[in-house]
Amino acid sequence: MTKRNIKLIGLDLDGTLLDSDKVFTEYSRGVIAEALRQGIIVLPATGRPASGIPAEVMKFPGIRYALTSNGARVLDMQEERVLYERLIPYEPGERLLEILQKYDALLEIYYDGIGYASEKDLKVVERYMPSAPMVNYILNTRRPVEDVRRMYRREHRPADKIQALFASQEERKDAFFEAEEKVPEITVCGALSNNLEANAKEANKGTALIKLGEILGIAREEIMACGDGSNDLEMVKQAGIGVAMSNAVDEVKEAADYVTLSNDEDGAARAIEKYVLK
Repeated sequence: MTKRNIKLIGLDLDGTLLDSDKVFTEYSRGVIAEALRQGIIVLPATGRPASGIPAEVMKFPGIRYALTSNGARVLDMQEERVLYERLIPYEPGERLLEILQKYDALLEIYYDGIGYASEKDLKVVERYMPSAPMVNYILNTRRPVEDVRRMYRREHRPADKIQALFASQEERKDAFFEAEEKVPEITVCGALSNNLEANAKEANKGTALIKLGEILGIAREEIMACGDGSNDLEMVKQAGIGVAMSNAVDEVKEAADYVTLSNDEDGAARAIEKYVLK
């Protein structure tokens, strides 16, 4: 097949670049290193805050940029500056938190690339996240505060992202409906089966990735994106090549140009090899 002239690749982390144990495998490392050697810009494009990106990805030789919090922020890590940001205004965020506190959920607020959660919720995180790798990720990256909603009121400023992890699928469904109905200034999605992720209305991975391309002088047709969750949908749709993992949700597969192997089979790296590397 004919290789595409790709200059920028955005890679989701959980369910895409990282395997189910949250490992950045040696095979994927080798492919990413070769892409960078060929002059292609590769970056994590994640729902995680900057502080939640694994060091082995964030500090991988040649990786300079990071798209974080579902496109709320795009960072130039070499120059330590924000290239682009779209944050949740304070008032809609307050109304969303008022809705979410009615449910049995662990609430998180991201500010300046750091995720915060209430101490009492972090002590029972397994109730909301039974996966051991995800439990470890949350406990190792979230900054505990006495009460996260009280912190939000005290800060009284826009947030990168607000997230809720639910104990019940039914409550998650109800919360989605209520949030979309009562807080139209935000957009909600879910990368996990039991979470709700809220961002500013205009914030998503696709818009942010295309914006980074514009900043760098790279056309949409020269951008590739790989993802699996609903928060990857816009990125997969808007990129010149949109790739869905075989473990992706159906809507992402339907929107993709190609479907690759799963995250446990180095699917993102295989797609880069197949469609991009010379």
